[in-house]
Amino acid sequence: MLATSYYLPNHLSFYNLVLFVHIAAAVIAFGGTFAYGLIQAIIMRPDGRHHVAFWHRVQHEVAQKVIMPVATMVLIAGIYLVAAGNYGFSDVFVSAGILIIVTLLGAGGAFFSPTEVRAAEVAERDIAAAGTGEVVFSEEYKGIARRLEMVGITANLLVLLAIFLMVIKPI
Repeated sequence: MLATSYYLPNHLSFYNLVLFVHIAAAVIAFGGTFAYGLIQAIIMRPDGRHHVAFWHRVQHEVAQKVIMPVATMVLIAGIYLVAAGNYGFSDVFVSAGILIIVTLLGAGGAFFSPTEVRAAEVAERDIAAAGTGEVVFSEEYKGIARRLEMVGITANLLVLLAIFLMVIKPI
């Protein structure tokens, strides 16, 4: 276990550097996802519908190149903090935090990645079908977009729950 001085805000230690990496990685990995709903709403306006497929491709690229690798850093740094700190893997906030980040990483690979790609493909088809006219999205696209929205909201709620548990630290 670490000495109490490692937890002092004015004490520079490897533990505190890893704690910084853990927190910064969580902000970088998940902060932007809280704006996805607003971006989707803006882009669905009639003057933005030609960009919907591009938006889903951007989501996919951000997930692959930022969210997934940086969320993995959250997990690795968190495991170090538990192993080197004053808490154990059996503490509720620790085990719940690990479960949440593993769930989010799994959802990234198993749900978000393929669904964002499919959303882009279906949106491109619907946009092409509109030609120079108004873009009207198919029921297939609307269903995919609703699933992305619902699972995205759930993922964001899990992020908030993890933050709450890390701050409160119920044991």
